[in-house]
Amino acid sequence: MPLTRVSLKQGKSPAYRKAILGSLYLAMRETFAVPEGDRFMTVSEHDEDGFVYGADYLGIQRSEDLVIIQITVSNTRPVEQKQQLYRRIVERLTASPGLRAEDIFINLVEVLPENWSFGLGEAQYVK
Repeated sequence: MPLTRVSLKQGKSPAYRKAILGSLYLAMRETFAVPEGDRFMTVSEHDEDGFVYGADYLGIQRSEDLVIIQITVSNTRPVEQKQQLYRRIVERLTASPGLRAEDIFINLVEVLPENWSFGLGEAQYVK
């Protein structure tokens, strides 16, 4: 059920992008009980003018390797579980593809379950 969007500066290899998506998926499975096969993810690459960020916002020193991750999920998880997700994403992405923790920006967007349609024009989560 997560919809994951990853934004980064252009120029990274296909293997690098694949490693990011794989690590994110594993972190969500481990902390958010995401079922196998529930994988809807995109990567967008941007040129210098299309990727602007605060290089030291909140005292965090970000580099040109910043990755912005936006995950849309149903609003069903407690704060503690969200914090576990953030930590696990950082652990996974620092291991593969080798990002710095300072270069991992995560934004979790929560929506009501009825705001999903996975196809067929149906709201599959509406009971």
